Amino acid sequence: MSKKAEILGLLKNSRPEYVSGEDICRKIGISRTAVWKHINTLREEGYGIDAVPHRGYRLLNVPDRLYPEEIMDGLDTRFVGKAVFFYDSLFSTNREARDLALAGASGGTVVVAEEQTAGSGRMGRGWYSPKGMGILCSLVLRPDIEPGQAPPVTMLTAVAVSSAIEKVSGIAPGIKWPNDLLVDGKKICGILTEMNAEMERINFLVVGVGLNINTDQFPEEIRDIATSLYLAGGGRVSRLEVLRQYLKEFEHYYRQWLEYGFKPVLEEWKKKCVTLDRPVRISTSREVWEGWAVDVDDTGALVLRTADGELRHFVAGEVSLRTG
Repeated sequence: MSKKAEILGLLKNSRPEYVSGEDICRKIGISRTAVWKHINTLREEGYGIDAVPHRGYRLLNVPDRLYPEEIMDGLDTRFVGKAVFFYDSLFSTNREARDLALAGASGGTVVVAEEQTAGSGRMGRGWYSPKGMGILCSLVLRPDIEPGQAPPVTMLTAVAVSSAIEKVSGIAPGIKWPNDLLVDGKKICGILTEMNAEMERINFLVVGVGLNINTDQFPEEIRDIATSLYLAGGGRVSRLEVLRQYLKEFEHYYRQWLEYGFKPVLEEWKKKCVTLDRPVRISTSREVWEGWAVDVDDTGALVLRTADGELRHFVAGEVSLRTG
């Protein structure tokens, strides 16, 4: 732990009381000048810190920024989030997580950024993410499974994000197959899973999440299809609370999947699904199919009943929900 983090911990543990500079020096083992420099750095990072002669320092408020120290504060997970890499701006959190994984980053490593300059979603689409308004997060995973067993990870991520949002904000997003989260029919979260594997084993997975939290407006071209927790609920939501809860939920469902298989996770997914038992249109890279969404099978494939009664299974495609 850095000296700056130790000072921050002391201030947090002492709230709402002051901590004298002398006590900080003694407990941390640094000079008063070093304490002053670290306090100034914390202020520059957005922490509200009061300083009173002969009394010391007092923490007034914590910024809603996705700093590693704040993410880890109260995060009671076993392995997810034990290593957190924070960036003010990144080309892509998935790309950075992939590079870290190639360099040996352990499973559960988290990459977060306040801004992405070239974030992408499924099928190469861009992701609108104004700085400091949402959650841009990627996880490195190293499951001991074969490549063909990996698809459920994307769906369990959707369950984890949806559960986290509901527990923190009270808003319950629906899941559109396979992994888009919708609120009031508009997209609030996108999930992108990437895999590095050999013929019979996975080297690592990277699961990226782009979640709209406090965005108050969207570009005109996506205004009718995108929303945020702020717009859906009418108030600001703590990004840190949502992110910490997501990491907890993800570890829960991930460990459940590895231990008991996909079925328990799929049951939760179906409870939140807005795709089943209704007419849909599925667009694949080659063709378009219409029919009734009957079920999602044990592999995560969408089962469609066509007009002539044929059942077709889709492992990929873009679903459009229809009203009749």
